Amino acid sequence: MTVIVVSGTGTEIGKTVTTAAVAAVARAAGRSVAVLKPAQTGVASGDPGDVQEVLRLAGGDLTTHELARYPEPLAPDVAARRSGRAQVHPQEVADAATALAAEHDLVLVEGAGGLLVRLDDEGGTLADAARLLGAPVLVVVSAGLGSLNTTALTAEALRARGVRQLGPLVGSWPAVPDLASRCNLADLPKDAGTPLVGAIPEGAGALDGFDFRAAARSWLGPELGGTWDATSFAEREAPGTLVH
Repeated sequence: MTVIVVSGTGTEIGKTVTTAAVAAVARAAGRSVAVLKPAQTGVASGDPGDVQEVLRLAGGDLTTHELARYPEPLAPDVAARRSGRAQVHPQEVADAATALAAEHDLVLVEGAGGLLVRLDDEGGTLADAARLLGAPVLVVVSAGLGSLNTTALTAEALRARGVRQLGPLVGSWPAVPDLASRCNLADLPKDAGTPLVGAIPEGAGALDGFDFRAAARSWLGPELGGTWDATSFAEREAPGTLVH
């Protein structure tokens, strides 16, 4: 895969840390990596954004590019409109990713919020950019209660657009998972229609870069170049059978 679109079932769900982990593993394998952020919201000009966090965690030998930045923490179309700045359109995202792919082994396109958050007043979304690119989408999901519904809705939206889902990945696996989180290990693949491809531990984003890069392969499945195994993870974390 030359381009992977990283989206999620909501905001503040672990997309940036997931992007950094995938980038770190690819870099360790000798691949050149670029990270594209189509629309950075809620960050003032000159302040560090998501791509700077990816650089901190994954290492400095990355190409990073933002297409637009808006100061208010809103959906990109609204944030652009309120700031008086130009909106980003799916074709621009696809063109930028294609240009980066011509010079890199892997391009990671990190979205803002969920899959169908609007980029522009025409209703363009990250899903539209993925369709234009013919790129798979890595869907970052939450671990606990409510995740099954949002995961199923995201999978349905991808299928309706003819976009392949690379798989769901838990963006923040709790140190002490509750019953819903543990049960979801079996049910998330059913709702996504594809197996889990990783689980990043809670607090991984607070690690320094060296420790983050050393551990990243253990959080990602073979589809993403890692060593994480869904079966053994579920056997260790999932609840036992209830006896009535």
